[in-house]
Amino acid sequence: MERNPKSLLSDLINMVMADGKIKPSEIDFIQKLARRMEISDKELVDLFENPQPSRPVFNEVERITHFYKLILMMNVDNETHESEIVALKNFGLRMGIRPIVADQILKKMDESEEKMVPAEELLKIFKIYYN
Repeated sequence: MERNPKSLLSDLINMVMADGKIKPSEIDFIQKLARRMEISDKELVDLFENPQPSRPVFNEVERITHFYKLILMMNVDNETHESEIVALKNFGLRMGIRPIVADQILKKMDESEEKMVPAEELLKIFKIYYN
């Protein structure tokens, strides 16, 4: 469970807004996560209006999970815009994740029919660059 779910949701909201368009599939994804995190619809609307700042992610597993959720958010509408990739890499840099890691994960996602990267593949990518 996220220690600060509103911070994660804010990051996801910022990712959604990176391309200047908010699609129903993106809102649906965020709403589903918010419900799982027991964030009310009113709180979610407040986050859309006033996103919280990103918080430092200290734990490695938490950092990988947070980053992967950002990638999923970016791909939920089945479109990837350059502005979203830039936003993703900036989030990654703030979390201590190298841009090449993002590139490798995005490449694996593009190769996958489901546009997903299995957990073991994700961990392999991180292990390559963070040993």
